[in-house]
Amino acid sequence: MSLFARLARFVTRHAVVVIVAWAVAAVAMFVFSEVGWGNYGNLQDRTTTGAPGVMGSDSAIARLAADNSVPAAAGTTLTAMLLGVDPADPALAAALAGPLGAVAKTEGVALVASPVGALPGPAFGSTLMGDSGGNASALVAADGHGMVILVTIAPQKDDAAVLALDHTVADEFTSGVLAAARTVSPGATLQTFSNKLLFEHFDIRVSQDLVIGEAIALPLALIVMVFVFGGFLAASMPIAGAIASIAGGFAILYGFTFPYIVDNSAQSVVTVLGIGLCIDYGLLIVSRYREELAAAPGQMEAREGDVRARAIERTMATAGRTVFFSAVTVAIAVGGLLSFSPDLMKAFGGAALGVVVMALLVAMTLVPALAYLFGHRLQRPGLVSRVPGLRRVLGVTSDVTRDEGIFSRLTARVQRRPWLVVAGSLAILGILASPVLGLQLRNSGLELLPHGDPVRGFITDFDANFPLLRDPDVRLVAETSGPELQAWIDANLADRPGVVAVTPMKEANGLALSGLVVSFADRSGSEAVDLVNQIRALDPPFRLYVGGGAANQIDFIAAISDGAPFALGIVIVGTFVLLFLMTGSILVPVKALLINTLSLSASVGVAIWIFQHGHLQGPLQFVSTGGIETYVLVLILSFGFGLSMDYEVFLLSRIKELVDKGVPNDEAVRLGLQRSGRIITSAATIVIVVFMGFAAGKILVIKEIGVGLAFAVFLDATLVRLLLVPATMTLLGNWNWWAPKPLKRLYARMSITH
Repeated sequence: MSLFARLARFVTRHAVVVIVAWAVAAVAMFVFSEVGWGNYGNLQDRTTTGAPGVMGSDSAIARLAADNSVPAAAGTTLTAMLLGVDPADPALAAALAGPLGAVAKTEGVALVASPVGALPGPAFGSTLMGDSGGNASALVAADGHGMVILVTIAPQKDDAAVLALDHTVADEFTSGVLAAARTVSPGATLQTFSNKLLFEHFDIRVSQDLVIGEAIALPLALIVMVFVFGGFLAASMPIAGAIASIAGGFAILYGFTFPYIVDNSAQSVVTVLGIGLCIDYGLLIVSRYREELAAAPGQMEAREGDVRARAIERTMATAGRTVFFSAVTVAIAVGGLLSFSPDLMKAFGGAALGVVVMALLVAMTLVPALAYLFGHRLQRPGLVSRVPGLRRVLGVTSDVTRDEGIFSRLTARVQRRPWLVVAGSLAILGILASPVLGLQLRNSGLELLPHGDPVRGFITDFDANFPLLRDPDVRLVAETSGPELQAWIDANLADRPGVVAVTPMKEANGLALSGLVVSFADRSGSEAVDLVNQIRALDPPFRLYVGGGAANQIDFIAAISDGAPFALGIVIVGTFVLLFLMTGSILVPVKALLINTLSLSASVGVAIWIFQHGHLQGPLQFVSTGGIETYVLVLILSFGFGLSMDYEVFLLSRIKELVDKGVPNDEAVRLGLQRSGRIITSAATIVIVVFMGFAAGKILVIKEIGVGLAFAVFLDATLVRLLLVPATMTLLGNWNWWAPKPLKRLYARMSITH
């Protein structure tokens, strides 16, 4: 008896215990990620936002130096932007005196600085003051019709206290300051901002997208599965597994927030991948179990526990083994992310590996336990079985073991003209992949928020109206004195095209810090990138670190490029070895790797066409940034490859099973596709629904992941799996299973097909 059959026997003997244990574990893991551990905060608290960086790079060092240049005792700042007013109007100063005085009296406030004066607060003297109140002209809008009010917040006991105080002050501005300003200028508008409020806003946006995605994806997935399986009970089993898998994925992701910096979009990755894999594996297990029940002697005997137990054992010995090695292929694909140097990619890789493990455990234990307990009800005809038209379209038959159907007929047509199918498929893939030649990678931050978002609007308006307070687009940090850096900037950078201002010099911790404000409309676009590269190519007489958005983008792309060969090597070698041990063939793994590469190139090409070139902006509700997010590209390639290999293993396992029984190659391909085609297309349909559900979110990066993976799955499950694969396997014939004699002997000893 195989290991998988023994596991199945254990599950059937303790089915109730397994189900209860999973229910308790799922609740515990959700609570753990939502509540957190001790004083460390929950998953939401421990994830970050903003453009991803690379620790140790020049841009990261420049950013860290800028952060450290502000003394720890300086506190934080809340900025209020009041537009549509005349700061020089005495009536405005009189109207704002009372409300600003009330803000200044708030416990925890150190200073309120505005063009009409500076007011010390209760915490004045307990914190170091910056120069916010020393340059009143900087607080006046460039057109003279607005002003900025800076509130210095004294250091608090923790981040939660800072956020609470920020909210308190923001509410006081909205209720008091804005109302007073409108008594003088009825059209006045006011917005407040702080780093803590920004991070909270991003977290809320991501959480909303997760809720939207789950609210759309899970119900639609369940509906589609009801039609596929013909009943609610069979459809609900993979969904139950997906919920448990997501819970485990969140708990594992929470653990990764301790050694690594984790972006909050990683939560979406856990949810999307968890649902997708659990649906794939659940469909395969439940469908094979129904086949085994149908093949059991006497339909009514399936009500008996021993008949159901034997069916579960046979299911796990075949489909369970397929799921196991499919999970290994996905783990290899996503595990390559761990070889990249950026913490973000390691966190994505770790979270994805955790989800794969959870999905595998669910498929090997929870789904079989549910199937065993309710196996007798799975044979009852459901909704689809009563609608012949739907049954034909979806490939559902009353006889789940039938070897003739829509997929076998399609394969027969493909096998009559395999060269034509291969040529046509390759032409389509080539056309779809052509946009890859113009790929532009981005590392966005604020641009990921949708247009019309209040925080994005605030920062855009702030930069336009208050250029003297704007953060530099290019940070310059030098291991020298301030005067020497200033002299070098004046001689080499101040007059360069696009540079409109040099920020005031600062010295801290033995470093000199300054920056450049540029006029480029796209501050991380090609012009900004060229400027950073030009600066880095200079040879100053001191060590110079160049940072900012464009520099961070350059460093992140370089880190991904440096890690790509090793990651790619892991995926290629691991996948090749696994497929060889499954099939005993050299050509099948090579063919699978080549075809999947073409398919993924086409998927990336479509993503570029949509998101970089700006097509479908209206229907998908986004505004193009002029490129594809760097880590989104890596995730589409990694997860897309894993899911495509998922379906490859599903199909090959069926074909190899028939070949080992002596069935001729072409017939094995035809029957294998008939027996696995419905599972592959059904799983792909549901996974596409899930991914497009998350594409309905507002955050651009989540939308890119959802659409990119949805098309990758669609392309693989249709053009590749139904046409190109059977055509190439027909052309190769018995050569599909060729390997040198030494490798054949190795396969005989180490085969994983039994």
